[in-house]
Amino acid sequence: MNKLLSFKKMHAQEHLLLLANVWDTHSARIIEKVGFQAIATSSAGIADYLGYKDGENISFSALYKMVKAITSAVTLPVSVDIESGYSEENYKIIEHVIRLADLGVTGINIEDSFKGNKTGLKNICDQAELLNQIKHRLDNQGYKDFFVNARIDTYLQGYYTYEDTLERSKHYIESGADGIFVPGIQSSEEIRALAAAINVPLNVMSLPGLTDADTLYQLGVRRFSIGNALADANTAFISDTAKHLLEQKKTDMLYKAEA
Repeated sequence: MNKLLSFKKMHAQEHLLLLANVWDTHSARIIEKVGFQAIATSSAGIADYLGYKDGENISFSALYKMVKAITSAVTLPVSVDIESGYSEENYKIIEHVIRLADLGVTGINIEDSFKGNKTGLKNICDQAELLNQIKHRLDNQGYKDFFVNARIDTYLQGYYTYEDTLERSKHYIESGADGIFVPGIQSSEEIRALAAAINVPLNVMSLPGLTDADTLYQLGVRRFSIGNALADANTAFISDTAKHLLEQKKTDMLYKAEA
């Protein structure tokens, strides 16, 4: 079974696909070594690693370079967070997706929120058309099983409703999306309802209070992303450790794990 098909089938297995999002080759190797099924990238983690804020403040070239290094460092399927596509032009976004597929990437997340000076969400029909064009080009290039995860940012925006989310989900699925990703959704009732209302895998993101993979699977979720939480935890550990070293002039906490 090729890697594209293997990754796609992970969304239909009898347990949740848990993804620990990485930001460089070192974190990717660790995730592979401990036994995860697949690897996903964190746009926030990569941007932070490169010294920038999240939100397409790095170039696509910088993202591509990091993804190329990650795919070369591991053998697992890799899904890439491409934010809104690193362009406002559909043809450029599609070229970015094809370049990633050519690297051996098995899937992407692509979100429907604006970047830069614009705020809010893209027009639902415009985003649906982009998804349609992406899937059509992937199919024509021999990447039929490439997994396009359509991210819906209604909950992150804060002023859209569950009904808005459901409407966008249906439009994106009709346009060829292989999965629906709704970061920020937390209500068990809404998660269960959305999972039941769509015919593709539902992906949610870890948040405080939304942390149990088995519970989410019972609600109908099929993919669970850690998002930038792992990268943030790594940054916090380094910061706390550095402060301890500077203030206490002791290195004891570096060796507590060995005790």
